Amino acid sequence: MALYLRRAIKLTNTIRTTTLLLRSSNTQTRNISHFLLSHNQLTPRSQNLTPFCSFDFHRDSRRGFAKGKKSKDDSGGSTMELAPDIGPSVKASAASQMDAAIVALSRELAKLRTGRASAGMLDHIIVETDGVKMQLNHLAVVSVIDSKTLSVNPYDPNTLKALEGAIISSPLGLNPKVDGQRLIAPIPPLTKEHMQAMCKVVAKSSEDVKQSIRRARQKALDTIKKAGSSFPKDEAKRFEKEIDELTKKFVKSADELCKAKEKEITQG
Repeated sequence: MALYLRRAIKLTNTIRTTTLLLRSSNTQTRNISHFLLSHNQLTPRSQNLTPFCSFDFHRDSRRGFAKGKKSKDDSGGSTMELAPDIGPSVKASAASQMDAAIVALSRELAKLRTGRASAGMLDHIIVETDGVKMQLNHLAVVSVIDSKTLSVNPYDPNTLKALEGAIISSPLGLNPKVDGQRLIAPIPPLTKEHMQAMCKVVAKSSEDVKQSIRRARQKALDTIKKAGSSFPKDEAKRFEKEIDELTKKFVKSADELCKAKEKEITQG
């Protein structure tokens, strides 16, 4: 009887000890889990942590990293989407600069006198009236009577003498005559020396405008180059090809204008 009683007491003590150990382990596990969740960081594994808790934490960490990478990819994607918008604006700017160069060339060529009358050949002449300097085309209407004669009709008849003096003083070699309230300006034939001089001026103007066109091309390519990795290589190559085609187009226009002017000078 005493033997059975001692065994029962021993078994009871063993159960109590086991229960206390389990409670202590659970309490420690909860404390560590609470600590990990509150600080949101990975700590060295504890032997008291259950595999289930450890797996949940690493799974959450991986999810958080995946979301961050996705956000980064989204940000990178938005940066790449800006590249297609660069090309058209840069190309439009280059085209505008090239077109402006052609317009300037056309105006310069119109200033050159040939053996044929042209309404624009007097536009660049500066006339001083009442102490104010103005371009001739702001003071009068110039029209072509025939291939060898110009008519200058002033808006104000009082400026007639000033217009006459300005035309005579210009390097065009014209000698207008007063005809009522207008001027009649005959276009004398060009001498051989004058033709050669005019052709040299045309050639110089042609080279100048081509340089302006090429500068616009280089500026466009430099802008894309500065964009760096935000502009894909295949897009950069396509853009360079388009700019080169644009450059050839405007250079061809310049050549055509200058050849037409040379023909006008030499053939009269």
